[in-house]
Amino acid sequence: QVQLVESGGGLVQAGGSLRLSCAASGRTFSQLSMGWFRQAPGKEREFVGGISWGGGSTYYADSVKGRFTISRNNAKNTVYLQMNSLKPEDTAVYYCAADAKLIHTTMVGLPNYWGQGTQVTVSS
Repeated sequence: QVQLVESGGGLVQAGGSLRLSCAASGRTFSQLSMGWFRQAPGKEREFVGGISWGGGSTYYADSVKGRFTISRNNAKNTVYLQMNSLKPEDTAVYYCAADAKLIHTTMVGLPNYWGQGTQVTVSS
């Protein structure tokens, strides 16, 4: 079983930045593709970004491309989401996800493992 713990959420003004972290345990981290999803009130959970097992490939939703960067440190079993130029519409609960399969823009189904989520609120 994989355990995922997110941190780094909070309140920020529009145009600001935040970095989310997700620490994984329970399985060899380099065997997991990692991703970030988000869910705003009244909306479905949506894909934000994904990264391959070694970090060589990354994938982004069009709504965050050029503003968000996903990265990972396999020595620290941690994946990050650097969020710049934040907008009020980025307000959501952000979830870290993991799967043995590649997490990417057109992934079929949802990842098997999820964190508890961290709130990101962007004020205008």
